[in-house]
Amino acid sequence: MNLDFHFFFNSILLGVGLAMDAFSVSLANGLNEPCMRKHRMCGIAGMFAFFQALMPVIGWVCIHTVVQYFQAFEKMIPWIALALLGYIGGKMLWDGCHCEEEECGCGRLTFGALVLQGIATSIDALSVGFTIAEYQLTEALLAALVIAVVTFVICMGGLLIGRKAGTKLAGKAGIFGGVILILIGIEIFVTSWL
Repeated sequence: MNLDFHFFFNSILLGVGLAMDAFSVSLANGLNEPCMRKHRMCGIAGMFAFFQALMPVIGWVCIHTVVQYFQAFEKMIPWIALALLGYIGGKMLWDGCHCEEEECGCGRLTFGALVLQGIATSIDALSVGFTIAEYQLTEALLAALVIAVVTFVICMGGLLIGRKAGTKLAGKAGIFGGVILILIGIEIFVTSWL
């Protein structure tokens, strides 16, 4: 096992790269729920961190067991991300356009929607299993842990920024958050084909 500076530096860079979609979705969640409390923010960031760590490990396992099945599934990843983020973003957009003025401004993300967001923003991280395929299991798990920590920190930043902006935007924050999620889904879909 070679746990040197290069290993940790690469793991941090992987974490930053993988966390960008989760950051944007966290920003949208903060916009949608500007009255979010700290423990809820930690739970949301933790959910994204969990999925960002889980997917590379699943990819690593697939590489070492059922490569041919994983390669066939890889073509579906952009479609799944587009469908999930399009659905959640569309719902936020709909709710933002159709909510009564007194109930607008502090929408609450359900646990199910949060799980879908976590899967949608991290499903492309399955392919990181190819990147870390030469790692031993303990190295792959440690890299996943570093990715999780980086994702958590970045998502907390996104939630804080979104929450501050959401307070200023009040009732229209859900619309902006929904548009952001839809655009992220489209971006994941389009960039996967380039």
